[in-house]
Amino acid sequence: MKSSKLRDNIEDMIREYENIEIPQELEITVISAIEGSRAEKHKESIIMNKNRKIRGIKSIAGIAAAAALLFTGAVNISPAFADSVAEIPLIGSLVRVINFSQQSYDEGTYNAEIQTPIIEGMDNEELQKSLNSRYIDENKELFEQFEKEVAQMEEFADGGHLGVDSGFVIKTDNDQILSIGRYVVNTVGSSSTQFRYDTIDKKNEVMITLPSLFRDESYIDVISSNIKEQMKQQMKEDENRTYWLKGETEIMGDEGFEKIAVDQQFYINEDSKLVISFDKYEVAPGYMGVIEFVIPTEKIQEILAGNLYIR
Repeated sequence: MKSSKLRDNIEDMIREYENIEIPQELEITVISAIEGSRAEKHKESIIMNKNRKIRGIKSIAGIAAAAALLFTGAVNISPAFADSVAEIPLIGSLVRVINFSQQSYDEGTYNAEIQTPIIEGMDNEELQKSLNSRYIDENKELFEQFEKEVAQMEEFADGGHLGVDSGFVIKTDNDQILSIGRYVVNTVGSSSTQFRYDTIDKKNEVMITLPSLFRDESYIDVISSNIKEQMKQQMKEDENRTYWLKGETEIMGDEGFEKIAVDQQFYINEDSKLVISFDKYEVAPGYMGVIEFVIPTEKIQEILAGNLYIR
């Protein structure tokens, strides 16, 4: 049966990661990581430069061959990454994202498309393994849940339609930032869409969290206030746009959007702006889809921890 074959393929995907011990949480904040590593990086710079020169002399041919392989049909690399490779010197690591596996399930009214991103080229192996293991495990769990639901639906004579589409998009890929958006679209009658983002400082090789961008938790109220302003302005300008604002209408009452979560989904775009993301149905009707708000930097400048990422 196709489901058994796909399950076996997913088991193969996690084989090389299943023995890795991953910390329960990677509690690394960007600012502390940068400050804490400055002295060590300064001390190591001479050694690193020397080693890089030696590696450059010995392995130029190997680097060229590896670079050529990156652009074959065997992997899918974002156009942004492909453009940036030409500008990266032959020193340091080439952080990249590949499509590790694309699996399909198509049997009658049951459909699944699962793509798994894998990050390569990071010197911070612990962070890289943690992210990759999470991506693989999440998709394995996603398919197993899909398989259970298929079995349950097959018990009914009329069956039904069930679909899951999981993939990823590269939102930002520049010298400093890599932002990966992973989505899951579940279809049972109607569809729901969830996005989960990881934003990585490629130079310092640490995860960027939303709290780490700010001095304190005042960002929750400041960003929420701006988002509500944007919602109201958009609804005023376009009658087809509708947002669920708490206490704004009799229909919503005490329901609806009031403020973002401490760990609200976000990414940093190519213009170095903070983008806040909401899943389908989270703050608006389904026809609005996934919602994003670009936060003007001047609105949050006073509470930013710095302008390394947000400008």
